[in-house]
Amino acid sequence: MKADSVKPIILPLISLFAFVPLTASQQVMREGTETTIRALEREWTVGQSRNDNRALDLLFDNALVYVEYGKLMSKGEYLSRIRQYSPELDQIEMGPMNVHVFGSTAIVVGTYVEKQVQRSRKQVKRWQFIDTWVYKKNGWVLVAAGASPVVH
Repeated sequence: MKADSVKPIILPLISLFAFVPLTASQQVMREGTETTIRALEREWTVGQSRNDNRALDLLFDNALVYVEYGKLMSKGEYLSRIRQYSPELDQIEMGPMNVHVFGSTAIVVGTYVEKQVQRSRKQVKRWQFIDTWVYKKNGWVLVAAGASPVVH
């Protein structure tokens, strides 16, 4: 067999084997990112239910854009609203969520249930949300989020 006739066979095989480890590595990285983002979502939930603005401040990008009930809020406005809650009266339970990773950006779509006691009455609201996380030099930060109550 001539060397010229072997090249068309060997080059695709080398490319195939070079691609397989990269794909497996990317899968491991993606799963690690998804795990990290899910943990950050839980931190956000715990921070909000405990009225821990310091923890939330670390999770949120300074340019955070948040939309709730059709109202656009900045990071400062959102944190100010959270300060008004009484931690013992607010409980948040995360529901199912899907994390979609696009390089240094992650989009999370999911649900949560918020339980509050107001004027001695227990209120339960189910919400749908979409959050956008971006990896910056110091780690993942929330840059945009929106939540809407589920209407039955």
